[in-house]
Amino acid sequence: MSLVIDEDKCARCGVCEPECPNEAIFQTEDAYVIDPELCSECVRFGDPKCVAVCPSDGVHKAKESLLKTCMGLFG
Repeated sequence: MSLVIDEDKCARCGVCEPECPNEAIFQTEDAYVIDPELCSECVRFGDPKCVAVCPSDGVHKAKESLLKTCMGLFG
């Protein structure tokens, strides 16, 4: 499983990008994104580093984000 950045909560401050030991976080034209192929959820470090530094609580496990999207669509 990977982490994702919630675009609605992301402040686009960029503090998460340099914290990622796998270089899985990158900036697009509109937002910061986590590459699921590179994200390991920092299992070797204990807790995900991007989650720890995010000031807006905008990083979540992909499963939680998908649930939120589905609930938004179906109600």
